[in-house]
Amino acid sequence: MAKDYGEMEDSNPSGNPYIRNLADPARRVFVRGGMAAAVAGVLSPLLGGCATGPGPASGPLIGFKGVPVSTADAVTVPEGYTATPAFMWGEPVGVPGNMPAFRPDGSNSAADQEVQMGMHHDALAYFPLEGSRRGLLVMNHEYTDDGLLHTDGTRTWSAEKTRKSIAAHGVSVIEIEERGGAWSMVRPSRYARRITAGSPMRIAGPAAGHAMMRTTADPTGTRSLGTLNNCANGVTPWGTYLTGEENFAFYFNGPEKPDAHQRRWGLRPRGRNYRWHEHDERFDALKHPNEFNRFGWVVEIDPMDPSMTPVKRTALGRAAHEGAWTAQTRDGRVVVYMGEDAAFEYIYKFVSRDPVRPGGFTANRELLDHGTLYVARFEADGSGRWLELKAGTGPLNAENGFTNQGDVVIKSRQASDLLGATKMDRPEWTAVDTRTGEIYCTLTNNSQRGAKDRPGADAANPRRNNVMGQIIKWKEQGDFDGRAFTWTHFVLAGDPQNERAEARGNVKGDPYACPDGIWFDARGVLWIQTDAHATVMYKGEFARLGSNVMLAADPATGDTRRFLVGPPNCEVTGVMCTPDLRTMFVNIQHPGETPTDRSDPDHPSRFSSWPSGVAGARPRSATVVVRRRDGGIIGT
Repeated sequence: MAKDYGEMEDSNPSGNPYIRNLADPARRVFVRGGMAAAVAGVLSPLLGGCATGPGPASGPLIGFKGVPVSTADAVTVPEGYTATPAFMWGEPVGVPGNMPAFRPDGSNSAADQEVQMGMHHDALAYFPLEGSRRGLLVMNHEYTDDGLLHTDGTRTWSAEKTRKSIAAHGVSVIEIEERGGAWSMVRPSRYARRITAGSPMRIAGPAAGHAMMRTTADPTGTRSLGTLNNCANGVTPWGTYLTGEENFAFYFNGPEKPDAHQRRWGLRPRGRNYRWHEHDERFDALKHPNEFNRFGWVVEIDPMDPSMTPVKRTALGRAAHEGAWTAQTRDGRVVVYMGEDAAFEYIYKFVSRDPVRPGGFTANRELLDHGTLYVARFEADGSGRWLELKAGTGPLNAENGFTNQGDVVIKSRQASDLLGATKMDRPEWTAVDTRTGEIYCTLTNNSQRGAKDRPGADAANPRRNNVMGQIIKWKEQGDFDGRAFTWTHFVLAGDPQNERAEARGNVKGDPYACPDGIWFDARGVLWIQTDAHATVMYKGEFARLGSNVMLAADPATGDTRRFLVGPPNCEVTGVMCTPDLRTMFVNIQHPGETPTDRSDPDHPSRFSSWPSGVAGARPRSATVVVRRRDGGIIGT
C-alpha cells in the first residue's frame, strides 16, 4: 500500500495432499470433508462454482458483536476471542543451521537479517501441510523503517546498512504448527526461506530479453536480483504464491530531468525514501537506467520448493502492483485480477491462453507467460469493458512506441493511457466472491481527485478530494474471461457524522475509512482492512474512527462490523484462515509509525511499543493469531 497519503505514485513426508495437488482440476471432484475446507479456505477465490467449503449460513453470516473504536496500544478483538502476536520482524525463519536471535537494540547484522523475518509484514497466505494443524505461512515484507532497523537509525549510512535494509524486504516462507491451541514456528524447517531485494530472480514472458530489460550485469535481460515493496498477493490454482511489487520507484536515484518514460513511472532524483544507490549502484538510474524497468512485476514463488528461483511474470504487465488474485474459467484457464495502487492508475486482468494442468508448478511453470492482458474502462451507465493491451491493436502501434508485446507490458501505463482506460482512486486489493462470481476491488483514497489540472469525479470515482475511499465490484458477462461487465459500488467509505458530504459514505454498520486489504473466507464473509495514513489518523474527518481496523461484511446485506482494531499508526493488512476457519492470521504493519519521519532512532516508540509493551522498545510488525476461546469458527 502506498505510504504517501493520496499521492500518485516436491516431496511430502506427512503423506497429506499438497494444496497444489488438491487444486488440480483433475483432482478437484474428489475433494470432500475436511480437505474440502482446505481448498475452499485457501483457494476459494479461484475455484469458481466448484468451491466445496462450508455452505450458506443458516442464520446471519456475521455472529459477533462489533468492537468499539480504539486508540489503545493493543490489538482489540470481540469478546470471546483471543489475539496473540507471533512471527515478528527479526525472528529467525528456521533455516537449518542459521537461526540468529533477534536483538532488541537493532544490532543484528545484515547477514542475520537475511535469515530473519523481514520488516513490515503485509499480505500473507496459508498453505496446508497437515490441514489446519500444520502448514506454511508465506508473507510479504513491504518496506523498512530504517530508523528502527539500525541501532543508530540513519545518522550515518553505509554498505552494511544498505545490505541490511535490502535483506529486510521481500518475502518470508515459514513452517508453523498448532499444539495445544498455540501456534509457533517449526524451527529448523526444510521449507524455511527468505527471499529479499537481493535474491536471484528469473524474468519470463514477453519482456524477457527486451532491450529495456538488459543491464551491464545481465546483458540477456532474463535474470535479475530482488523483489521489493511487496504488497498484496495471490494464490494460484497449482499452489504457488504471487506477490506484487508496488512502490519500486522510491528506491531509485533518477536524473534531474527524467525522460517521458521515467516521469510516467515516478522516477525522481536522489530516490524518495532510500539511499541504497549510494552503496549499490544498480539502484542508481543514472548509471543503470534499465534496472528501473526490472521492478513493478508480479513474482511467482513455489513455497514447497526452497530451491525454486522466483519468476517475474511480465505477461501480467508492469505496474505499482498490489496483488494478483485469481479465478478460473469453466474450461480451466486462470484469470488474474490486479490493482495498481497509485492515484489515477488502473485495474487490470490477465487471461491465460492455456488451462491449468495437474502436477503443480512443474506442470504449469509457463502458464502465466502466455495469455491476454486487459485494462478496465468503467462507463457511467454501469457497464464496463476490458480493453486489450496488445501490440498492434488500435493506438498500440510502432508509431506510438509499441513495436512488440514487450513494449506494451513494460509501458503498460502509457498503453492504458492511449486506450482510454478509467483512471481510478488508488486500486488496491482484489477478491472474488465465488458464490456470485462478483469481483471486488478496494479504492483506498485519492485526495487529488478534482484538484487543479487533475481528473475530476466520474461515475466509478464519484467524490472530489476523496480521502475516505470506496469498494467497487463488477460481474463479468459470461465467464471470467468476458470482455464486458456490469459494475456498482459495494460501499463508499466514510464517517456519517462528517460535515463534508463527500466524506460521509454509506457504510451499513460500523464506519471506516480507506479500505485496503480484502479477502473472502470459505463461508462468504468479506473481510475488509483499512490503511488511513498516520498523518491524518485521529484528526479532522478521521477523528472519530480511531486506529486502523479489520471489519467483517455480509456481501448480500452490506452489514459491516468492526472485528479488530490495531495499535496506533499501524496498518491492518493480510488475512487468511486455516481450512477449518478456526484460526485466523492477520498482519499488523508498522505499529507506531512516525507520521513525519520514519527514521527516528531517538523516539522509536513515541506512538507504540507493540507488541512487547515494554517502554522504549522498538515496535515490531507481527502476525496476530486470532482464535475463539471456545474453538469455534471465526466470525460466527
